[in-house]
Amino acid sequence: MNRFTPKNWILLKHQLTPYLFLLPALLLLGLTVFYPALQAFYLSFTSYEDITQPPQWIGLTNFLKLWQDAVFWKTLQNTFIYLVGAVPILVIAPLGLAILVNQKLRGMNWFRAAYYTPVIISIVVAGIAWKWLYAENGLLNQLLKTFGIAAEGIPWLTDNPPIKLFGIVPISLASVMVVTVWKGLGYYMVIYLAGLQSIPADVYEAAAIDGSDGIRKHLDITVPLMKPYLALVAVISAISATKVFEEVFIMTKGQPLNNSKTIVFYLYEQAFDNLAISYACTIGLVLFLIILGLSVLRLAINQQGGDNIDGRL
Repeated sequence: MNRFTPKNWILLKHQLTPYLFLLPALLLLGLTVFYPALQAFYLSFTSYEDITQPPQWIGLTNFLKLWQDAVFWKTLQNTFIYLVGAVPILVIAPLGLAILVNQKLRGMNWFRAAYYTPVIISIVVAGIAWKWLYAENGLLNQLLKTFGIAAEGIPWLTDNPPIKLFGIVPISLASVMVVTVWKGLGYYMVIYLAGLQSIPADVYEAAAIDGSDGIRKHLDITVPLMKPYLALVAVISAISATKVFEEVFIMTKGQPLNNSKTIVFYLYEQAFDNLAISYACTIGLVLFLIILGLSVLRLAINQQGGDNIDGRL
């Protein structure tokens, strides 16, 4: 008996149709993302310093070099500091802003637009503007001199003389971190605002009857119901902080003494300044593993968070 009856053929056709629609996008991703990624993975095990010659297989030599590279560990440390310093602020501060702009007051839409404006400003423009603010004769140092706080100003981007916040964070790295936070506040505020507007008003009214009002109502109601959004923002901002590049490139070029150099900038420097393509691919593989771990965490949180958002009330 022929299994492929007209009915079965129509059923198979309906099952394959969605995959046929996905095929063009899959081919495009394969050519622009997956194939280059596999090629970079292969190059990390080769020597490809001379791009006019085919790559030579050298096994784990690049990884051994990476293990002994003090600059790599310095950039990895800076990236970790970036995570620890920027992510908590980007998780907490936008929630406060979202609570403020969620009030039903006249002209509140203008405040929302104002807080979101840094998100739509080009990072190049923002980086140049902040570099001017941080300059030796920039606005920040002029204000410090005017009010007698620092007669000589502060070397925000030069670390000369060396200044470390809390004895750990170079001031040049902290200065770049401020720009990342400034750019991200409005974006994460919008995510929180969507979550806040999905909370029914009668939940707060019921809490007020029980004596939970003012700031306390946000601790009792808002924060617990916003946990999925808090987790989502934490993971997204962590991935973004791990991949920070433009701010460093525009403002400090990773200097002085590699104090503001991140792992992505170091990868770029090896690939395009030193033309060490294979070594750059090795750094990229390490970065890929870090971001992969954060992405898997994000997917898990999204799945769990989606269930929590659907059933939290």
